[in-house]
This record gives sequence, structure tokens and C-alpha cells, in this order.
Amino acid sequence: MEEQVSRFVAGSYLQPLPPPSAEGGWTGRIRKSFFATPLDAVLSLLSALLIGYIAVGLYQWGIANAVFTGENRSACLGDSVGACWAFIGARFQQFIFGLYPVEERWRVVLVFALLVVLLVPLAIPRAPFKRLNASLMFFVFPLVTIVLLTGGRFAMTGSSIALAFALAAAVTLFLCVGISSRAGSYGLMKAAVGLTVFGLLAALAAPYLNFDRFSVLTFRFDTLSFVALVASLLAITLSFVTALATLEEKSGALRLVYPTLAALFFVATLTTDFGLAPVPTNLWGGLLVTLVVALTGIALSFPLGILLALGRQSSMPAVRLLSVVFIEFWRGVPLITVLFMATFMLPLLLPSGVSLNQLLRVLVGVSLFAAAYMAEVIRGGLQAIPKGQYEGADAMALTYWQKMRMIILPQALTLVIPGIVNTFIGLFKDTSLVSIIGLADLLGAVRRGFNDPAWITPTTPATGLVFAAFSFWIFCFGMSRYSIFMERRLSRGHKR
Repeated sequence: MEEQVSRFVAGSYLQPLPPPSAEGGWTGRIRKSFFATPLDAVLSLLSALLIGYIAVGLYQWGIANAVFTGENRSACLGDSVGACWAFIGARFQQFIFGLYPVEERWRVVLVFALLVVLLVPLAIPRAPFKRLNASLMFFVFPLVTIVLLTGGRFAMTGSSIALAFALAAAVTLFLCVGISSRAGSYGLMKAAVGLTVFGLLAALAAPYLNFDRFSVLTFRFDTLSFVALVASLLAITLSFVTALATLEEKSGALRLVYPTLAALFFVATLTTDFGLAPVPTNLWGGLLVTLVVALTGIALSFPLGILLALGRQSSMPAVRLLSVVFIEFWRGVPLITVLFMATFMLPLLLPSGVSLNQLLRVLVGVSLFAAAYMAEVIRGGLQAIPKGQYEGADAMALTYWQKMRMIILPQALTLVIPGIVNTFIGLFKDTSLVSIIGLADLLGAVRRGFNDPAWITPTTPATGLVFAAFSFWIFCFGMSRYSIFMERRLSRGHKR
């Protein structure tokens, strides 16, 4: 009996059989996806007919019957004429540069080239020299862009210089607390905090008060702004001394010098004469304005949104209240209203003799508006982090900023990558609203081309709008695909 049973016991695993011919291959996948049931087959056929009808119409309008060359509107007139791509070719330079002087457009091209050269390696995960590339992208490139596009040689007041060093002192304090867990309880650090707060408040109040003015190294200071500068420099010195006294490895204190060097580089770059012809911002337009507004809003709203999200979850009532008021105010106001307020009301809040050009006001309004939405996205990520992560960080005796920087924020930002990129895409598309207050972004430049008597035809508006829509789609689709790539790369613990 045992011998008969043993004959039916397999001695090895059998190889799986190939799928039936009707289920495998591309024909099987098409059958499962589009023709699994009679209803699916009917819907697939109707969808194919609709797509084919639209594709044929677009081909006839955009290629077969389109006009690609021509000197004026006469080339695009006729009953059977489709898209007037000759209009796009004739005004393409204005769609990119606006009214930027022709002989100076090499500066805009150089800025675009530097953006690509720095952004592409930063977006590639395995590219070398990430830290150097990030430093050049976020600290050097903005200043180089300002100088190239405007011509540089700004007349900085003493209060603006004092404010730059006061911000450098604040960043130095933040870095000192981050690298040294004992710095917060050190006596000199408490004095540095007081000096930094005084420097910030004095630098902000100096333009509104009248004090005696004098010159220091060709810069015009008043008494309060000079005192604010001295207080900021003293705070930086005390932070450095604190780091040397509390750190076991003294070499770690060298990174505290970077904010001060950045402030010096900022002042020197903006006030040096590089021999470039000045170009006012009212001559900017087209894709140049779109990218300037979008990239500035993205770069400023992201860190500010992180601070607001942390402030809204803070245990300090004053910080939490200020964060909530800021976020709810900006989220409750339409962006168009923000642009009008930034254009007409912001100059009323500035001291006499201080003025901001229209583009700079728009950049401030857009950045604050986007920061409020970014804060809520990041707050959702912070709330999704399990409580055990916070408790584990506290058990390791990490300071608040060390805990957020090394444990909480990396996980929270990874979870909300889709929301962050969605905010960036919305901000990029909302740049078209600046045309309402007189700035000619890409869409505004295209719409202004419709009024050119040399190109007024029935098909010109449709052609221009299709071109603008496709241009916006390229940038937005690129951001979307890259966010999907990063989400898959970073969410290793959530793969299914």
C-alpha cells in the first residue's frame, strides 16, 4: 500500500504552465482592459471614436491647414486657414523676454542657462556635490540673477544692511542651538538672543524714526541702524563663543561663520558696480516674469510654510496665535485681492523715502499667500507622524530643532510630497493673474499680441492661447512627474 501511494508524490516542483493564448500578450491585456464585458466594449469604441474625431480636428487645425510662415496677417487670412503659427514665430522673442532691451537679452539667456545647469544636477538623486550645488542654487544664484537682470549697484541704506546682519545673527543662533544641546542654557547665548531681537526691531524701526545720519564706508547710517548693526555683530560673536565653549569638537563651530559670510556677500554683490546697464522691471515680461514670480514664490513660501506649520503646533500660546492669525488671514483672501493690496496698499505702510517697485511688491504678496497654503499642507504631514517618533526623539535627549530637523520633518515632508507639489503647480498657474495689475507675464504677453494690427486675424487668439496653454502644461507636467518619481524613491517603507 505504501509503495502505491509513493508513486503519486512529486519529487520536485512543477514549472507553471504558460497562460492561455487568449489571456497572454498584448492582445490579452487589451481584451482585459477594454473589452472585458459588452458594456466595456461599447464604451471603449465610443471613446476611441471621440478621441479619433478630436485628434483629426486638431491635426487639421494645427498642422494640415496651419500657416507656419508669414510676414503679417495676410498670410493667415482665409476661410480654410487653421492655426496661425506665423504669429507665434513673429512674436516669440516678446513672449520670452517682454520688452527687455534686445542688446541686453543675453543676460536673461545666461540666467536661464544657469538655472538649468544648477537645477538638473540638484534634481538627479545620485549626482555628486549635492551640498555645493544646493548652496550655489539657493544662495548664490538668486543674487547673481538680481544683478544680471536689473544691472545691480543698489543704493542700500544703513537700516537694510543692519537688517541683513540681524537676520544673519538669527540664523547663527539657530545653527548654534542645533549643533549644541547645551547652548540654550548658556548665559552668553541668552545675551545673544536679546541682542538679536534688539537688532531686528531696531533695524525695522530705524526707517520710521529720525536720527542723526553719518557715513561709514560709503554707506549712510543713522544712529539707530548703526547700533542695530553693532548689536547683531555682537550677537554673532557671542554665539560663536558659546559654540566653542559647549562643543566637544571645536571644528563644528566653523559652520556658524556661514550666515555672516552670506550677509557680507549679499551686501557686496548688490552694491558693487559690475558695469551692467540698468534695466527697470517694467520692461520685463513674458516667460521671464512668469518664472521670476513662480520660482521666487516657491523658494520663499516653502521655508516660511515650514516655520508657520511648526508655529501653529507650538506649545507657546503667542507663537501659535500669531501663526494661526497669519495663516487664516492669507487663506481667507483671494490672490487677486492680495495682488491689489501689494500694489496699492503696501507702499502706504512703508516709511517716507522708501519705495518698492511693482514687481517686488507682487513677489512679497505671492510669497506670503503661498506660504499660508504651504503651512497647512506641511501641518498635515506633521500630524500624520506617529506619537512614538516624538517620544523616541525626546528619549534621545534631542533639542526641539534637532528633533524636527533630523527625525520629524524628513518624514512629514515625504508624506506630503503630492500636496507640496500641488501647491507649487497652483502657484505657477496663478502667476497669470499678475497681468491684472499691469505686469505682462507669458499669458499677458500673448494676449497683448492679439491687439497688434499686423496680426489681427480670426485664428490669432486661438493660436496664442493654445501656445500659452501648452507652455504652462510643459512646466506643470514636469513638476508632477518629478514629484511622482521622488515620492516612489523616498517612500520605501510604504511600498505595496
